[in-house]
Amino acid sequence: MQGLILTMILKKLLMHHFKYILYQFCNVNMKNILRNSLFILVLSFIINNVNGAHLLVPMDDSQTNHLKAYGITYWVLQNNVEARWLLNYRGGSFMMQYNSDIETECIVRGVSYEVVADVQASQILNEIAGEDVNMDALKLEKVPKIAVYSPKGKLPWDDAVTLVLTYAEIPYDIIYDTEIVQGDLSKYDWLHLHHEDFTGQYGKFWAAYQRYPWYRTQVANAEKRAIDLGFSKVSELKLFVAQTIRSYVTKGGFLFAMCSATDTYDISLSSANLDICESMFDGDPAQSNYNDKLDFSQTFAFKNFQLSTKPSEYEFSDIDVTKTRKIHEGEDYFTLFEFSAKWDPIPTMLCQNHTALIKGFMGQTTAYKKELIKSNVLVLGELKTAGEARYIHGELGKGTWTFYGGHDPEDYQHFVGDKPTELDMHPNSPGYRLILNNVLFPAAKKKKLKT
Repeated sequence: MQGLILTMILKKLLMHHFKYILYQFCNVNMKNILRNSLFILVLSFIINNVNGAHLLVPMDDSQTNHLKAYGITYWVLQNNVEARWLLNYRGGSFMMQYNSDIETECIVRGVSYEVVADVQASQILNEIAGEDVNMDALKLEKVPKIAVYSPKGKLPWDDAVTLVLTYAEIPYDIIYDTEIVQGDLSKYDWLHLHHEDFTGQYGKFWAAYQRYPWYRTQVANAEKRAIDLGFSKVSELKLFVAQTIRSYVTKGGFLFAMCSATDTYDISLSSANLDICESMFDGDPAQSNYNDKLDFSQTFAFKNFQLSTKPSEYEFSDIDVTKTRKIHEGEDYFTLFEFSAKWDPIPTMLCQNHTALIKGFMGQTTAYKKELIKSNVLVLGELKTAGEARYIHGELGKGTWTFYGGHDPEDYQHFVGDKPTELDMHPNSPGYRLILNNVLFPAAKKKKLKT
């Protein structure tokens, strides 16, 4: 108790009479005080925890590394320090109580920051709270536990999400079919789907890569895994996984998926009682007229779509625009919608960026035809002139999901065998920021979505 009282007294007096109090307290000269390592340790603790300053991590154009800034905020939450997400304030900045350890971490990771006094922090929060501004300050309460659904061997693709999680130094676990069947999904708050084909057609690589060793190995491993887990076909296993994930979201989980994991997921759910795989995929022919029997009531995002009936076609359905689009790379940009920060915090969080215009990028599934999107789905980003939705979001039960078209935000047309993107070359990528918005928003104190 005496030590606590002494600490409180020193906190109060240290700011006003620093040298004088040191001299009176120890009754020795300054050199002797500095030689006292124990005193220095106590003094350092006091100074580092003196209230009166905040640390602001700006997310506008002044930020040197937007991607690692998310990792800083995640690290702060890991250490049980409260943080605020300042929606629409300087690109969606973060603010927390000042601590020298956080400042050091920003310096080490190359993240821009500003130390602001309590008075200035209060002025910022008062500005954000104004009724006439589209801003809000949300407390980040819980660090989300992250899982990535991915096979051990990721051929033929790398994955933008695992790349940026690693770059931002945000920890995650890799899980796959076995863990899903065993019920491990309930351990996680947030799940990302790697570029998975949930239809059991092995990514529809058969026509181009059926003779490649990596393709044959993938097929053999998938078939063995399905049998080991008690399923007669890979498509049956993938359906079980898709339905388990649907239940996970309904109970409050957060789902994020990119590229072909988005449309093949809904295709799998819609064809639960159908055989849509031809014999080269599962050993027997597909069911006739399956396009007339799809159940769109089970899907997350899409309705009234038609599946590709050609096993040689590198396309799953007409949900995706890749085959028909005529957009040149120099003109390929999509626009983020602006939502009310105070009334619609979730879509606002998902769209935080230092620019509303995002450079487009392609994938096996590039973007979605707007007319095939359900009416209750929120479009977060679109290329309006082409009728394409690129970034969409919805609720299911107590949880949420987000689908993001394209493969790699900084590699316009990523081909099989291309090297992974070096994110040190793209630390301010607006397209990658959208991924990290999804990683962090489950940490926010929940408000009811009213859009």
